[in-house]
Amino acid sequence: MPSKLPKRAVLVATFCAATLAWAQPAISVDELVARHIQALGGQAKLDAVQSVITRGEYREGSFSIPAAFMARMRPYYKTICDPREKLSDVCEGYDGSAWEWYQDPGVVLRTVGPAAAAARHGTDLFDSLVDYKSQGTKVEFVGSELFDGKPAYNLHVTLADGFEKHLFVDQQSFLIVGDRRAAPIHAFGESARSENRIGDYRPVNGVLFSFLVVEVEISTGKELNRFTTQTIEVNTKLDPSFFAPPQYSRTPLQQFLEQLYMERTDPVSVMFTYRQFRAANPSLDTRDGIEFIGYQMAKMSDFNGAVALLKTNAVDYHELRECPIWFRPCL
Repeated sequence: MPSKLPKRAVLVATFCAATLAWAQPAISVDELVARHIQALGGQAKLDAVQSVITRGEYREGSFSIPAAFMARMRPYYKTICDPREKLSDVCEGYDGSAWEWYQDPGVVLRTVGPAAAAARHGTDLFDSLVDYKSQGTKVEFVGSELFDGKPAYNLHVTLADGFEKHLFVDQQSFLIVGDRRAAPIHAFGESARSENRIGDYRPVNGVLFSFLVVEVEISTGKELNRFTTQTIEVNTKLDPSFFAPPQYSRTPLQQFLEQLYMERTDPVSVMFTYRQFRAANPSLDTRDGIEFIGYQMAKMSDFNGAVALLKTNAVDYHELRECPIWFRPCL
């Protein structure tokens, strides 16, 4: 008769078996994605959606945008401002390349790097799993784990541009309940490890859309921001020009600032244009505009031109302003 195993050994063996079973993929990536698409409404209904307009409230601490707007259209168009209404102080979008518009000083900037990536990554009508192969996206099964207290499949997603994140798919509904990635909160901020908790799915024209996204800091559970959707409309006919930056006549100063920004990779050209314009317009106050555009150049990581411009601007106006702590090179 075989000897009995000690209770402790039995418990350890049982725990290990349970852990292995939990970690093993019970479903392939293709099957999981297929069930996710079916849960959203099916491929045919997803393919029928050509544009999505979302309105809601964005809240970040005490800061709130009660009438936030976003329009997206295939294949990659996006804008966070409705050109049919009065524009807010800042607008951004993607019409084949990323752009930002600032009412003060009144310039349109075509962005690159992380700023452009942030705009580009928000152009999906649905999520990164829908049509992931045609988008050049790589999806890998990581395992099963609890996300916000519920069992979920963890998928490691790598976009075509190399951006990586984890998507969490609920094991019952097959809807995405969260994503997790490491990224700066703002352009010059330190990286914060955070996750988005996604929920409140509702049908719109036969397709499920999430109506709530809350970003929280993983280590503390502190809420960083939330977006509460109020309305979603699909298949509104929009022209590509709807997603272009604002069109308006530039003042000489606004045109000058945009030209400096376009030359940002060439410090010699930046300083030539700066000196010549200043000499031709001695009575024009360029101080604040140059300070703004210098920091925008730095945001694109073109530090040499930005430092030269900001230092010269400070000297020309007889004041060396103290720089923000995130931009010590200008001191």
